[in-house]
Formats: sequence, structure tokens, C-alpha cells
Amino acid sequence: MHESWKPFLEAEFEKDYFRQLSQFLHAAYTEVPVFPAKTQVFRAFSTDLNAVKVVILGQDPYHTPGAAHGLAFSVPSSQPIPPSLINIYKEIDSEFGDHRLNNGNLKPWQDQGVLLLNNVLTVEAHRAGSHRGKGWEQFTEATIKYLNDRRDHLVFMLWGRDARSKSGWIDQSKHLVLESPHPSPLSAHAGFFGNGHFKKANDFLRQHGMVEIDW
Repeated sequence: MHESWKPFLEAEFEKDYFRQLSQFLHAAYTEVPVFPAKTQVFRAFSTDLNAVKVVILGQDPYHTPGAAHGLAFSVPSSQPIPPSLINIYKEIDSEFGDHRLNNGNLKPWQDQGVLLLNNVLTVEAHRAGSHRGKGWEQFTEATIKYLNDRRDHLVFMLWGRDARSKSGWIDQSKHLVLESPHPSPLSAHAGFFGNGHFKKANDFLRQHGMVEIDW
């Protein structure tokens, strides 16, 4: 975790809801396979708070072995590109003609100031959504509020119902909020394809004197 997040994280870790979440996670990691690995749960927070330009909010980690590594929608370079990320790349291709990544590891986005955050940060193997309602949603809400209050001119990409539920905590007079269905094959054709989010994000960054993201 980056030092810039320390005040926020230390405060959240002391709250009752997070203590209960920690107890649940301790038991879960002991009893069943849980992803990502403990050391990678907060990997999104290795992005410098003061360098964040874009926030992409997903649902929960990939639940197949070897896929989740702490960054929303991302997988290690050695893993096959998941269907949702394939659709994300397709949308980028439709907007720019191509995308620059040849694998599913989105760390190059993180390095440019993209915070790749899930609404729920852990999941039981082969059980999508299994850690919903345990406290992660409150933690993610607090993260969004913290970013909203302490930064200006961020782009929030909210994909899917879970992510879009956070829009009310964002001041749209100073931030750009982009909403659409999730890029999953089950919903991408219902409005994710053609949303233009990546160009809109770069246009907003450029208008506010920031370097665009090389998608």
C-alpha cells in the first residue's frame, strides 16, 4: 500500500465494521480457497492517492485460481484474458483503433494513475459474489468518499449495478462520472459497447491540464 493512503486505511481498519470483516476474512482464508492472495487484497492502494486520475470500479475479484491479483478486471500476464477484459479491449479498439496491451495485466494503467478498485475485494473460489454483504461495500463507499473530498477533476468509470450504486457519493460538479452496464458478456451489448468512456475520460483529463491515459 502506498504511504499516501495510510491515514485513510488506518482509520477504516479501526472501525467496527472492518473489525468484523477482518474476523470473517481470517476464518474464510483458513477454511476455503479465497482470492486474491492475502498479500494482494489491497494492491489497488499501491497507486499513489495524489497521482490518481481515473477510478474504474468493478464488482468482485475473478473467482478462478490464478486470475485475481488485486487489481479490478486485471489478471497476471501469464493468464488468459478474461471475457470482461476482452470486451473492455474491444471498446478501446472501437474508440482509438487499438489498445496497447497484449495481455490481461493492467498494471500499466495503474502506473498512469488508474485506480482499479472492486466493490468487494475478496471472493471464495468458484463462487462469484460470495463475499458480498460482509463489509467490503462500506469500505469501498468510504474510499469513493475519500477520493471525492480530497481530489479534484477525477474520472469515475462505474460499470454495472454495484458500481453505479456509488454515484451518489461523487460530486459531479468537480468530477466526471461515467456510467454504463458491466463489460461482462452477459451485459456488454446492453450499453457497455459504444459508451465512449475511454475517449471521454481522456478529453476530460486534457481539458483539466492532465496527461491522458494511454489505453
